[in-house]
Amino acid sequence: MIKTLARSIREYKKSSILTPILVTVEVILECIIPFVIANLVNEMQAGCGMDVIIKYGIQLVLMAILSLIFGVAAGNTCATASTGFARNLRKDMFYRIQDYSFENIDKFSVSSLVTRMTTDVVNVQMSFMMIIRIAIRGPLMLIFSFIMGFAMGGRLALIFLVTIPLLGIGLILVIRAATPIFRRVFRKYDALNDSVQENVQAMRVVKSYVREDYEKKKFNVAAEDVCNDFTRAERIMALNNPMMQFCVYAGMAFVLSFGSYFVISSQGTEIAVGQMSAILTYSFQILMSLMTLSMVFVMITMSMESAERIVEVLTEESSLKSPENALTDVKDGSIDFENVSFKYSKKAERKALADVDLHIKSGELIGILGGTGSSKSTLVQLIPRLYDVTEGCVKVGGEDVRKYDLEALRNNVAMVLQKNVLFSGTIKDNLRWGNPDATDEEMLEACKLAQADEFIQQLPNKYDTWIEQGGANVSGGQKQRLCIARALLKKPKVLILDDSTSAVDTRTDALIREGFREFIPETTKIIIAQRVASVQDADRIIVMEGGRISAIGTHEELLKTNEIYREVYTTQNKAGDQNEEN
Repeated sequence: MIKTLARSIREYKKSSILTPILVTVEVILECIIPFVIANLVNEMQAGCGMDVIIKYGIQLVLMAILSLIFGVAAGNTCATASTGFARNLRKDMFYRIQDYSFENIDKFSVSSLVTRMTTDVVNVQMSFMMIIRIAIRGPLMLIFSFIMGFAMGGRLALIFLVTIPLLGIGLILVIRAATPIFRRVFRKYDALNDSVQENVQAMRVVKSYVREDYEKKKFNVAAEDVCNDFTRAERIMALNNPMMQFCVYAGMAFVLSFGSYFVISSQGTEIAVGQMSAILTYSFQILMSLMTLSMVFVMITMSMESAERIVEVLTEESSLKSPENALTDVKDGSIDFENVSFKYSKKAERKALADVDLHIKSGELIGILGGTGSSKSTLVQLIPRLYDVTEGCVKVGGEDVRKYDLEALRNNVAMVLQKNVLFSGTIKDNLRWGNPDATDEEMLEACKLAQADEFIQQLPNKYDTWIEQGGANVSGGQKQRLCIARALLKKPKVLILDDSTSAVDTRTDALIREGFREFIPETTKIIIAQRVASVQDADRIIVMEGGRISAIGTHEELLKTNEIYREVYTTQNKAGDQNEEN
């Protein structure tokens, strides 16, 4: 885990190494200062002159200034290293997620990935900052102060040999009790964020059904659960502070009591007043360093689970990769399914697709119909290799899709998914997702073909109109047409519309299909639809049921031979006739 996280330090390695060095010098100077003060007190007690006092005073001022300079420098380098490390972590996670296949993404919820890139990264950043500065300063201060204290106080320093192990045992017990709670609470954070995300995305549904109170109660339950777990963990971690305070004051009381006794009884021959003051300072430094170390342990305990969650994302290997010497040229838009079966998970008992044999010629217009759960979307997702088949093979352009470079394959297979997504930016920005170098003329042509130009021309800024995140300021039908235009700009050899005209009227739907036949005759077109009218004029129609192909044929052939198709057609036509009568 540490090796994986350390790879994200990269260009901030210099700052990360420099910080402990600067802290070391700062600590050494801070530990020398009490020693110099002790000598000054002894000299004053012996009746020294002002020249000696000034000499010691200059030394102390210089050491204090140098300690301050090194401390400030350590703070700056520490801030640079920790914030840079956090930036690289987020970047590495985001880049890794971009390489994920659908199978990998299925393992993580969106809310979980958001939590990992925000809250978890902040926790790890705080730990890293403490590790390179406070975790270095604490032990060094502890060691140097103990050595100096033992050198100056002798037997008095033995108290530290008692308090340090006691604190260490206490810390271990606290950490062991708190770690499982922190591990559990971050999973609940994911659930909380998931609830918020779901609510915001479905805000229109929530309001239309007047379910605000229900959503508030659901959120309160999740928030209360997180709060309760954090409260338990914080109560355990809070035991750390009283333990520290007890050891600090017990140690100081011991040093003051026995130190004063030794000074008085030996009349300064065994321990002088200067030594006594130095031992007090060193005892305070030792116990304060223990307190800072306890803070580090607390932060590391909290961030361990965060670190593991981040590493899960960074080490997750994409289940789909381009092969060596991958093919980059897709000859044509022909598609072949040969004895294809598919399961979403190796552990799944049921196959999503079973024994599929299908052969589509380049340039054909293919319609796909089937009930909910018949695996229509699953079938087409295998074509651009969004998933890999479990058995058999899928070929595009006469070659197994697993032989292609993924980028080359997906540039030749444009897919408009069921959930149409637009990004914040202008209409032109969204269209250029299909082709970053598309000219205004090419965008205009694609939008006319997708029947989107008509409504775009009515917008105040036309193609420069700003689209809100998710396309919130355009209708469902407008969103679908923009997504189709975006796909057309790729000039693909295969175009797949996964129920992507469901929100447009039948006239517009027919015009889109007519445009496909006229302007992209060589492109293979696959249209998944719920309406028979959307696929009625296709070269062939595939009827699916239960993950299998039930029938293939033209509209007329299926009306005669396939019960499922005939039932859907009859039901929809009756509904249409009734609507016309009304």
